[in-house]
Amino acid sequence: MQLTTQLAKNFRDLYYWGNWTSVNLKDVLADVSWTDAVRKLHGLNTIAALVYHSNYFVSAALKVLQGDPLNAKDMYSYDHAPIESREDWDSLLEKVWAEADAFLALVEKLPDEKLWEDFYQSKYGNYFRNLFGIIEHTHYHLGQIVLIKKLIRKEDEDKGRF
Repeated sequence: MQLTTQLAKNFRDLYYWGNWTSVNLKDVLADVSWTDAVRKLHGLNTIAALVYHSNYFVSAALKVLQGDPLNAKDMYSYDHAPIESREDWDSLLEKVWAEADAFLALVEKLPDEKLWEDFYQSKYGNYFRNLFGIIEHTHYHLGQIVLIKKLIRKEDEDKGRF
């Protein structure tokens, strides 16, 4: 199996099918309402902010994979449009899934040799570092999302909202 195929598999499992952590983004977000997605709890980021933030880097890498320049800055990675309705939340999720699918398709087509080339510019490291980093980064934030979701459910239970 090519390394790029394995990277794509790990990304797909993280987003859709589950993996050795037995959790995936699609299932975790499936029952998150838009109001829970934007709910501030204990000074933590919101679920919506973490979803946007994680996808920000997928979106930026996708553009590079499509041949465009890298045009992203960490300082903007939480600057999402307000989520004020179910439609806004659904729209964000649709963007996440569409960009994940496009990202996967391009990673699967990469020859392994490309992984050791500079990702846009040498200061960003190579393709492997960036693609693997996106997987690690998303796992990290998926863990936060799971915990925030549990805290929200516990708070609702304690207040008799269920």
